[in-house]
Amino acid sequence: MPEMGTPARAVLAPAVRQLRLPKMAELVADHLRRQIVRGELAEGEALPSESELMRQFEISRPTLREAFRILETESLITVRRGPGGGVRMRPPNLDVASRYAGLILQHQGITLADVLAARAVIEPRAVRQLAASHTDDDVARLRAHIEEPWPGDPAVAPLPTLRRLERFHTLLVELVGNQTLLVLMRMLEHIVEQADRSRVEADTGSPELASAVKKSRAAHAKVVDLIETGDMAGAERLWHRHLSGANEYLLRSATTIVVDMFT
Repeated sequence: MPEMGTPARAVLAPAVRQLRLPKMAELVADHLRRQIVRGELAEGEALPSESELMRQFEISRPTLREAFRILETESLITVRRGPGGGVRMRPPNLDVASRYAGLILQHQGITLADVLAARAVIEPRAVRQLAASHTDDDVARLRAHIEEPWPGDPAVAPLPTLRRLERFHTLLVELVGNQTLLVLMRMLEHIVEQADRSRVEADTGSPELASAVKKSRAAHAKVVDLIETGDMAGAERLWHRHLSGANEYLLRSATTIVVDMFT
């Protein structure tokens, strides 16, 4: 307690000195960021010239460019210098968020097995819910995905096949309609796809890869059948088995592989 007669401002002064007021560049970046995420600035839309923004915000060129650097690091703008250049808006990018999340997991030494276990919690429940509440359009989208022509022999050129198979997993969650869950799923997909890419590149042309792709395609087709008939338990069980098999394939050399976003 302060002594009697001590001015309040004298007591507060040490705490006030510790407060950090935002820099003007941060305030400008905050203003522009809000406009971007609220959709007030459209994707690809050019900002006014530097001189106009300096006039609007009543700031110097170095301050404005510092604000631009902040937004550039968040991948919310692109800056091109010189003739024909300028600053253009970019919406928040899920790939950037996914990569950053992957780097956090890698820094913390999280294993790929841990990430795959998280996916195995989300997807089977999503499949069950989809079997319970799907529409005809949902089934049509799933069938259209699995019936598209495949990009050549998956055992010889596996990466396009890999991307195709992974997108089916995300589509299942997308059709459930929960946007928060979809964002999380897409982040996991990005990380898993990194691991998948390393594995299939190492296995290109192998019978193990051909067998894994064949099993995946069969599971995808079967789960659509179960969803269409409303077999919630059957769809959920099948997807558990499918993910378990896929996880065994990815982790067969070791179960302590740390997430690696630089593969």
